[in-house]
Amino acid sequence: MSNLEDKEIMSFRDEDGNKVDFEAVARIYLEEQEYLILSPLDEDADEEDAFIFRVDEIEGKEEYNLVEDDKEFEAVKKEYKKLLY
Repeated sequence: MSNLEDKEIMSFRDEDGNKVDFEAVARIYLEEQEYLILSPLDEDADEEDAFIFRVDEIEGKEEYNLVEDDKEFEAVKKEYKKLLY
C-alpha cells in the first residue's frame, strides 16, 4: 500500500472516444488483487467522483477494468478508508 507522492496521471477514452485524465489516488491490494482508485482531473468533477479499477493481468499486460460489482466496490472503499485514518 503506497501513497503516491508524485501525481500519477492516467488517460482513458470514454464511450464517446474522448480522452479523460484521471489522477491515481491510491493503489490498494485486497487478497492478492490490485486495485487503483482514480479521480477525474476535470475541474467540474466532484471530489467524491472516484472510480475503482481492478488491475487484471491479461497475457502479461496490465488491463484496467472498472469495478461495477457493489460488494467488490464497497470492500475496496472500506480498505481505502482504513488507509486514511
